[in-house]
Amino acid sequence: MKKNVLITGATRGIGREAAKQLCAQGFTVFATGRDLRLLDVLKKETGCLGEICDLSDPAAVVALYEKAHSALGQIDVLINNAGFNPGKEPVTEVDVARLDASYAVNFRAPYLLCREALKEMSARKSGHILNVVSTIARTSAENYSTYCSLKYALHGFTLCLIKEARHSGVKVTGVYPGGTDTEFRDTDRPDYMRPESAAQMIVQCINSPDDVTVHELVYRPMVESNF
Repeated sequence: MKKNVLITGATRGIGREAAKQLCAQGFTVFATGRDLRLLDVLKKETGCLGEICDLSDPAAVVALYEKAHSALGQIDVLINNAGFNPGKEPVTEVDVARLDASYAVNFRAPYLLCREALKEMSARKSGHILNVVSTIARTSAENYSTYCSLKYALHGFTLCLIKEARHSGVKVTGVYPGGTDTEFRDTDRPDYMRPESAAQMIVQCINSPDDVTVHELVYRPMVESNF
């Protein structure tokens, strides 16, 4: 039986491709993003449900989960895919507003959605939470301290969540895609993974056997060597 999925960051890049692939396989998807026009296009293309959400607002994040739950009946899979890249800058030039905005989207929002999901999923002893982190959380990068540090935080939180959720029969996967040729970066990188390829790995993980838990899903383009 196909499942109900809530996915953030679904209007562009990996999230959009994952939503399309899941819908094509018969999953019921509630998608969210910041761009209403792009979300409407996705809904028309796939038949998915969804609405825009400002993930920097903690009240809106909690309300999003409630709306998705109401629309779907239950949420079987949560994919925390949304991310915010404030750009490269040295530590001495980091602006507090950008630091706070990055924290809100890259860490606080997925943390809150995981909290809400675990409450629901634990009650029925099933479910799957996937936090899309980044291979940057497994290395370091000069002039990338804000984004890198918060991805490290999400990585650490995911490891803790894996251990807490297992007692309730809830699967948790940290997803670590490497360089992907999406609008998330300023320049085209045709030597990087295609977004549909990166999304396919996530979908395959969701389709893993019931008796298998994938704790970490790490994958990169062949050109990447940050390991």
